[in-house]
Amino acid sequence: MTASTRSPSEPDVGLPERDALKLWIVLSRAHAAIGDRATAQIAAYGMTLAEFGVLEALFHKGPMLLGEVQRKLLVSSGGVTYLVDRLERRGLVRRDQCLEDRRARYAVLTDEGTAFVARVFPEHAAAILDAVSGLTAEEQLAATALLRKLGLAAAGADVSAARGDATD
Repeated sequence: MTASTRSPSEPDVGLPERDALKLWIVLSRAHAAIGDRATAQIAAYGMTLAEFGVLEALFHKGPMLLGEVQRKLLVSSGGVTYLVDRLERRGLVRRDQCLEDRRARYAVLTDEGTAFVARVFPEHAAAILDAVSGLTAEEQLAATALLRKLGLAAAGADVSAARGDATD
C-alpha cells in the first residue's frame, strides 16, 4: 500500500508493526471477553473479581503479607488495603500481625472465607474453562506457553525461564 492509497486515518507503519498491533488488539479483546465472563460469574456473589482474587490467592497460597498479595494481584498498596478492608468487613479475611516486622500484616482467610472459596472456586474454574473452550486443551497449553514467553520478553526477562506455574 502506498502513501497515496492509504486511508488518512491509517498509520504509516511496516508489516511487523501492523502484525504486532493486531496481536495487541486481539489479545486485549480476548482478555476483556474472558474477564467479562469471570466478572459476571463472581458478581453473582456480590463480589468483584479483584476481591475474589485476594480470596483465591490466600486459599491456594495460605496467609500472605499484604505486600505479597499486592504483587500477586498486580494492584497498588492502597488497592490491596481497600480490598482486604472490604473482605474483612464481610468476615472472609482477617489481618494478623507479622512478628518479624511490626509494620507488616498478614492477610488470612477466616473459616468463613475458606468455606466460601471452597464452595465458589469450582464454579469459577468451570466458568473460566467454558470461557476458554474456543481452544482445544492442546491449544490452551500452547497459548499458555506462548503468552508466558511473550509476557517475559515484554518485561525484559529471560524467555528461557518461560516454564513453570502459570499462576505465578
